[in-house]
Amino acid sequence: MVSHLSTHVSLLARLRTGSDDSAWVEFTARYRDLIRGYALRRGLQMADAEDLVQDVFLALSSGMKDFVYDPQKGRFRGFLKTIAARAIGKRLRKSRGMVAQSAAELVLDSTPQEHDGDADWEAEWRQYHLRTAMLRVRSEFRASDLLAFELLTRDGKDAKGVAQELGISVDSAYQAKSRILKRLKALVAEQVAEEG
Repeated sequence: MVSHLSTHVSLLARLRTGSDDSAWVEFTARYRDLIRGYALRRGLQMADAEDLVQDVFLALSSGMKDFVYDPQKGRFRGFLKTIAARAIGKRLRKSRGMVAQSAAELVLDSTPQEHDGDADWEAEWRQYHLRTAMLRVRSEFRASDLLAFELLTRDGKDAKGVAQELGISVDSAYQAKSRILKRLKALVAEQVAEEG
C-alpha cells in the first residue's frame, strides 16, 4: 500500500530531483487510478485513458525539474487536474493534426485551477479519496463488519435482512456501518488535509 505519510509537497520535491525512482513509483501508485478515472469520465476508451495516464506522467517527468509547486497559487488537486485536462486537449489536438504543447509546457503552464466547474474531475477526486480510504479500512476491520457495511450501504439492504443473512444482531449491523463510516470520514479528511 502507498504510504500516506509523505505529503504531495514533499513528494513533488522528491520528483524534482529526477533521480528518486521510489518517488515516481509512489506518485504513479497514488494517482494512476485518479487520472485514468478522469479520462474515462471524459469519454476516453480504456486504452486511450491508459495512454493519457502515460502522457500525464511523461509531462510531469519532463517538466518537473523546472517546476516549483506554489500552494499559494492553488491546491494540488487543481494542479493535477489542469495537467490531466491539458493532456486530454493535447491528445485531441494531435488527433486533429494541430500543434500541441510540449510536455514541459503542460507542467509549467499548469497554474492550479480551483473549482473551475469540472464535475468529472471533482467526482473522480471524491472517488479517488474514497477508494484510497477503503483500502485502509479493509485492513483495519473484520471481514464480517465490512460485509455488513457493504450490504447496508452499497447494496442498500435493510438492517434486519443483513442481520439475518450474516447471523448477527440488527444492532451489530448498524454498529459496523457506523464505525466504518466514521473511519472512512476520518481517513478522507486526513487525505484532504495532506493535500495542503
